[in-house]
Amino acid sequence: MLFDVRTYTCRPGTTKLQLELYEKLGLKPQTRHLGQPFAFLVTETGPLNTYLHVWAYESAADRETKRAAMQTDPDWQAYLKASAEAGYLLSQQTQLMTPASFFQTKR
Repeated sequence: MLFDVRTYTCRPGTTKLQLELYEKLGLKPQTRHLGQPFAFLVTETGPLNTYLHVWAYESAADRETKRAAMQTDPDWQAYLKASAEAGYLLSQQTQLMTPASFFQTKR
């Protein structure tokens, strides 16, 4: 199992707007290709104006195949364009992680 942990930082006051844009344009094409996220969370304490989502893959090859297909999806491209034009996002951090030996996922 491979977890893709993505943390996004938004301009102050725009996290809600970014998530609304994602829900309207990005959620459907992304889940069509990647399935449901393992988690999708908004920061309540700590670094504010951030949210993260975690995607689970069987392997690096599984991740590569699914993400490549998503990148060619016109609906996903439309979301990326709208997101860039909105300008809410300041940064993104991506971490690929594997579960500890004692952690069992419920899939």
